Amino acid sequence: MAFDKKLLEVLACPVCKGKLVLNEDSTQLVCRFDRLAYEIKDGIPVLIESKAISLSLDEVDATR
Repeated sequence: MAFDKKLLEVLACPVCKGKLVLNEDSTQLVCRFDRLAYEIKDGIPVLIESKAISLSLDEVDATR
């Protein structure tokens, strides 16, 4: 199941309530401000802070 990109208009980072962006391979939603990535499983984003992946500055820059 693919992630519906229209959801990006209404989804927000659970930590800062900021905008999320889809990474290049469409497997994660990234919050650039908090440097967190949220996995997408079976087309459903897992927006749970404790399951988020911390990103380095280089990894965040790669999502631009």
